[in-house]
Amino acid sequence: MTTSAWCYANLWESVAAALPLEPAIIQGERVVTFAAFDAAADALAAFLLVEGLGRQAKVAVYAANRPEYLVGCFAAFKAGLAPFNVNYRYGPEEVRFLLDNGDAEAVLFDAAFAPVIEPVRAALPGVKAWIGIERDGAPVPNWATDYDAVASRRPAMRPVVAPWGRHEDDLLLLVTGGTTGMPKAVMWRQGDLLAKGGYGANPLMGLPPLGAPEEAGARALATPIRPSSLIAPPLMHATGLIAAFGAIGFGGAVILLPHRRFEPEVVWDTVERRRVTRMTIVGQPFAQPLLEALVAHPGRWDLTSLVVIGSSGAMWNRENKLELVGRISQAQLIDSYSSSEAFGMGISTTTATGESATAAFVLGPDCAIFTEDGRRVEPGSGESGRLCVSGPIPLGYYKDPLKSAATFPVHEGRRWSMPGDWATIDADGTVQVLGRGSQCINTGGEKVFPEEVEEALKRHPAVRDAAVTGVPDPRYGERIAALVEPYPNVNTGEAELIAHVRGQLAPYKAPRHVLLVDSIARAPNGKLDYRAIKDRALAAFAVGTAIP
Repeated sequence: MTTSAWCYANLWESVAAALPLEPAIIQGERVVTFAAFDAAADALAAFLLVEGLGRQAKVAVYAANRPEYLVGCFAAFKAGLAPFNVNYRYGPEEVRFLLDNGDAEAVLFDAAFAPVIEPVRAALPGVKAWIGIERDGAPVPNWATDYDAVASRRPAMRPVVAPWGRHEDDLLLLVTGGTTGMPKAVMWRQGDLLAKGGYGANPLMGLPPLGAPEEAGARALATPIRPSSLIAPPLMHATGLIAAFGAIGFGGAVILLPHRRFEPEVVWDTVERRRVTRMTIVGQPFAQPLLEALVAHPGRWDLTSLVVIGSSGAMWNRENKLELVGRISQAQLIDSYSSSEAFGMGISTTTATGESATAAFVLGPDCAIFTEDGRRVEPGSGESGRLCVSGPIPLGYYKDPLKSAATFPVHEGRRWSMPGDWATIDADGTVQVLGRGSQCINTGGEKVFPEEVEEALKRHPAVRDAAVTGVPDPRYGERIAALVEPYPNVNTGEAELIAHVRGQLAPYKAPRHVLLVDSIARAPNGKLDYRAIKDRALAAFAVGTAIP
C-alpha cells in the first residue's frame, strides 16, 4: 500500500482513526459515526473485490442523498475502483446507456429504483454485482445483494486494500451534460482533485495545506470547533458531492436533508438543530425559496452558527445575496463559478460589509479567457471569449476523445479546461459571465445568452423564475422565447415583461414571446433542462412565421 498517495481513502481513513465516535454523516435522526462509516466502506470494498472487480473497474452509484451514497464512494476508493454517479431522474433507457457506456461492473442502487433497472438489466451483462439499499419501505429485489447484509460484515484485514494498491491517478468520474446532450463522464484523477482543493487548506478556518493525507486525522483532532456542512443539492451532482468530500476530509459532519424534495423550512430547521457552520446550495433556485422562508417566518430560526453559504452550478443574483446577508449578518456568501470539468474559474464573496454583482467574479488562479481563434482576452478590451482554467484539470471525457479534444485544448503551450462559458473581463480584472455557448441564441446575427435575459426577467418583482430559449424564425434565424414562473397571486403579462427587459438590455435581447407557467420545473440540482424548455416553447408558440 502506498500510504502517501493523495487519494480520498487515505485521507478519510486517517480522519476515521482519529475521530471514531464523532459523527461523519447525519440525516434526520440517523447518525453515522466515522468508525461506522469506515467499517461499512471496508465491508463493501471487500465484497466488490470478491465479486471480481479489477483495478479501476467502474462502480455506479444510483441513489438519492443518504449515507450509503458516500459509503459507496469510500468503498470504491479503498479498493482502487472508480465510482460514478447516476441521475436518479433518468428513465430505463437512459440508465441502460449510462451503465453500459460507463462500463459499470457494480451498481449500488436504491431499491426504490429497481423498477427502472428491471426492464434493462438483461441488456447489461457486464454488471457483476447489483447491491440494493432497502430504505423507505422498498424491498431489495431477489436478483440483487442486500446492502445491509454486506455492510454488516467485518473483513479479516482492515483497512481493505486491493493487491494493486491506491494511487493518485485513481479516478472519480463525474457524469454531466444530460440536459444538453448525451451524458458525459468527466475523468478526474483523485490527486488532481485534492490538489485543486489546496491539499486540505482552508483559509476561512486558518488551516494550511496538509503535508500528507495521513496528517488529516491529527489536524481534525486538534480543531477546536468541529465543522458541520449541510449539503442541500443531490450528491449525484458535482456541487453536492465535492462539498461532501471536502467536509469529510476536515473531520466535519456531512448533514443531509431527510427528504428528497427541497423544503426550505426543513433546511432552516436542520441548520438550527445541527448547528450547521457551512451550507452548500446551487444558486438562485435554492437561495430564493430559502429567502422566502425567512421572510415568511421572521425570527423563527437561530442561524448564528452559519458562517458560510457556498454556491456553484447556477446563477445567484445580487438582490438575493443582499437580502440573505441582511438576515444572516455573520455569514459569508461565496459564489464559485465552476463546472464538473473546471473548478474554481471565478469567485465572488458577499458579506454584510461588501457586495458583489450578479454573474461578476474575480478570476481564479490559472484562469484565462480565450477568443475563438486562440488569443488571450486582455482586461478592458471589451472582447468576449471562453472562460477556462489550467493547472489540475480532468484527463478528459471517458471514451470520448473528440469531445475531450474540444473541451481540453492546448493554448500557449498549456492544456486548459474550457467547458463553454463565455465571458468578458473588465479593466480591474472582474469577469462578467455571459452564459454557456451551447445555449447561445443567434437572432439576426446577434448572439444572445439566455442567462442574461433570464436574470433581467427575474429582476421584475412579479417573477419567481424564468427560462429563455430560441425558437425558429424564417427571417432572423431564431427569435427569443421565455417561460416565466410568476409568484402566486401576482398579476403580470407578456407586454409588461417584454418592456421590463427592454428597459435593461438591448432591444434585440428582449423576448418576442412570454409564456406564463406554473413551474419552470428545474432539476433537483437547480439546473434547467434546456431541451425540455425548448420543447415547451416550440409547443406553445407558433413558429415558422416572421414577427415584425
